[in-house]
Parts: sequence; structure tokens; C-alpha cells
Amino acid sequence: MKSRLALLPVTALALVLGGAAVAPGAFAQAAPAAAPAGPMRHGRDGAHIEGHIAFLKAELRITPAQEALFAKVADAMRADVADITAQRAKWDGRPPTAVQELEARAGFAAERAKSEERFLGVFRPLYEALSAEQKLTADDLMARGRGY
Repeated sequence: MKSRLALLPVTALALVLGGAAVAPGAFAQAAPAAAPAGPMRHGRDGAHIEGHIAFLKAELRITPAQEALFAKVADAMRADVADITAQRAKWDGRPPTAVQELEARAGFAAERAKSEERFLGVFRPLYEALSAEQKLTADDLMARGRGY
């Protein structure tokens, strides 16, 4: 069980980021002028995060007694989107230099680490408050990469 929980923050952030970490050449192509940089899957621009939060809440069958704990998880999910959006806003669609790309990777890695700690800090108390059936659902949704 601990190994599944250890993967939770990484999985959650990867899903918020659309399942894609910064890969070599990730900034090599300019985005169309009308679209923000990068694909906007899984709420990377925040457009779908509220839907992901509602989905997670419904699937976990959050009870009134668990609402306050879940609200902290939802806030962490929103903060993850805000942080990654701010990180992406630093790029204006121009292909960066090799140094800029390495700096971007380091920045995204730092954001991922920060996000993992933040998410784990709020998800652990919620997970501990879940029933056995809810925990199985959480394990299935989150630890196996099919969460929000």
C-alpha cells in the first residue's frame, strides 16, 4: 500500500500536466499565436480542473464528514494548475536556447517536487479518513494513474 501512496503525488501532477513531463525538445516548436503554449489536455490551462475535482469527489463518494479534507485536496489540485500555468507563461512560443531548455526542465522538476509534497500533505489525511471501499477506489483512480 505504501508504494501506491508514494506514487500518488507524481501520478496526480502528471495527470494535471496532461501526462507529459518536460522532454528534450519540448519547447522546440512554437505554439500557434491564438493558442497557449503546449497542448491543453487534462486541465493544463485550468479549464478542466473543476471537472476533474468533481469527478474525483463523486467517484470517491466523499461524505459530509470528509468535505473539509477533500476541500484541501481540491485546493492543492488548483494550486498545481496555477503553478504549472505560471511556469509555462515564462515562455512566449520562441524556441529557447539549449540553456533555456535546461533551465525550463529544472524549473518544471522543482515545481513537480513542490507539488508532490503539497498534494501528499493534503491527500494523506483524506485517505486516512476514507472507508475501506473508498480507499480501494482511491487506489484504483490515483495510484494507477487514472485519477483526475
